[in-house]
Amino acid sequence: MSYIEFNNVKKIYKMGDVKIKALAGASFTIEKGEFAVIAGPSGAGKSTILNLLGGMDTATTGEIIVDGQHVNEMDAKQLTAYRRYDIGFVFQFYNLVQNLTARENVELAAQICKDPLDIDKTLDAVGLSDRKKNFPAQLSGGEQQRVAIARALAKNPKILLCDEPTGALDYQTGKAVLKLLQDTCIKHGVTVVVITHNLALTPMGNKVIRVKNGVISDVTVNENPVPIDEIEW
Repeated sequence: MSYIEFNNVKKIYKMGDVKIKALAGASFTIEKGEFAVIAGPSGAGKSTILNLLGGMDTATTGEIIVDGQHVNEMDAKQLTAYRRYDIGFVFQFYNLVQNLTARENVELAAQICKDPLDIDKTLDAVGLSDRKKNFPAQLSGGEQQRVAIARALAKNPKILLCDEPTGALDYQTGKAVLKLLQDTCIKHGVTVVVITHNLALTPMGNKVIRVKNGVISDVTVNENPVPIDEIEW
């Protein structure tokens, strides 16, 4: 059994009398410790996959299994615990608490989980050792995204889910953030799932899952993922 399994997952949203098929039977697997890239154009279903995987939304039909747990069968209380303990989220817009320092933002996340990592070591690992006392407004976009990654990592999650994590960043800063995510996966064995519309990023993944019109159009395994430093776009 794979670490993450999507088996014929469908998600239909109802808008009045209109039914919108966000996913039309998506199936794929991701192994433990893999860096997976889910790629495809806007509206393909990438965010829906991430939301279902993170327990922020529920599937209409199909099976979602993470580390042996049937996420699609969880009730609201179980889903809350799953999101709290097992999942780290990194969004395009950093979602930091503005009146808390970088360290306090990370500390907030560490307080709600079972086995958090050391806050200061986590901030050091993302290159923010000298910015811990700064508030988000005093940090660049790239630094704020690093705080968001540190916050997600401090929870010591099973899976790190990243929704267009470089979407609000310039080219060089975005590269630095992707390198941080790639290094985190390699050094700490965290399963990382990144969704992106930028197909140039696909060589950095161990596994590339292409989404088109609510289905998986292609899955590629890269035996030798390319370091982000060597990718240009």
